[in-house]
Amino acid sequence: MKTFVLGGGCFWCLDAVYRKTKGVTEVVSGYTGGQTKNPFYEAVCSGTTGHAEVVAVTFDEEVIPEDVILEMFFLSHDPTTLNRQGYDVGTQYRSAMFYADGQQREVFEAAIARAQESWNDPIVTEVVPLGEFHPAEEYHQDFYAKHPEQGYCQVIINPKLAKARKYYAQWLAA
Repeated sequence: MKTFVLGGGCFWCLDAVYRKTKGVTEVVSGYTGGQTKNPFYEAVCSGTTGHAEVVAVTFDEEVIPEDVILEMFFLSHDPTTLNRQGYDVGTQYRSAMFYADGQQREVFEAAIARAQESWNDPIVTEVVPLGEFHPAEEYHQDFYAKHPEQGYCQVIINPKLAKARKYYAQWLAA
């Protein structure tokens, strides 16, 4: 098993995509990359803690290659906008990849180079060391499955899931 910690805007979006991905054994929404101890949602949303909203995605490489996990990351958000994903603005919504070791850093940097071929604007995704990971509050875990009728899920997450199905149907569970 391998775990990648990825930030692509609101964690609900990445959480929804990866929970439907074959070979993914766990997805935990959380916070990392900041200086405040014990961050909580409202503080992170204020932009004052330095943390990013992220998901820790644990997957079985014998089922799904790490390259596919990372391709799905770049498909599921806009890595060319600094500190912004759609209407979500602030450093907490930055595009970021948090590496656990040097090998992960190389994998992440190679994934950015491959992904750049699909984007006209430069990718601004940070590749930074993984600090302490703080799981988000329970109500954020698997948010889409718990609240599919919620406006954000309908307007923002559903199109991202449709896009993932279009390009990665073979990797998604029914």
